[in-house]
Amino acid sequence: MTATDLATSLFTVLETGDPALAAQVVHEEFRNREAAVAPPACRVAGPAGVLASSAWMRFAFEGLRLPFLETARNDDQVWVRLRMQGRHTGAFVLFKDGAVDQVVPPTGREIDFEQIHVLDLRDGKVVRHEAVRDDITMLGQLGVFPPTPAAGMRMLAWKTTGRASRAAAEVTARAAQAAGAAVNTPAA
Repeated sequence: MTATDLATSLFTVLETGDPALAAQVVHEEFRNREAAVAPPACRVAGPAGVLASSAWMRFAFEGLRLPFLETARNDDQVWVRLRMQGRHTGAFVLFKDGAVDQVVPPTGREIDFEQIHVLDLRDGKVVRHEAVRDDITMLGQLGVFPPTPAAGMRMLAWKTTGRASRAAAEVTARAAQAAGAAVNTPAA
């Protein structure tokens, strides 16, 4: 695969959760710098972490799409500018230091914002990921930034009724289950 093919395939894994494709394109030593805000399983090395990240994002955003706008590459890196698109139909759970930090209840709103990703390549696979995301735009599209009393009350209601902790437990379990799928999928 070319460097651009590897990048395209990595984001296809995020859109679909395809464990066979993850095994083909994600290096066993893969690290995702951006996993700090994701469930713990997303910080696992290799295809397992990518599959966990896919499950986490797809839990919150139905119809997740990551269309490329442009790419640049050299022998061991690919830079991708893309849009993250989808409908916010599940809780968007953010973590800090491995614990739940915030839960944004589903809004039903569409998101569509730009991101820039840097992928390091080794041995014909993606070995490292970092990104520059426009999270402020995404949170604005979800109606939670700038903070409003209505959005704050909705998040507080989710927290006090236990819905936030149940959603966090569910997405954490789904991410761990997706990571487990990588263990049972042989590398190509």
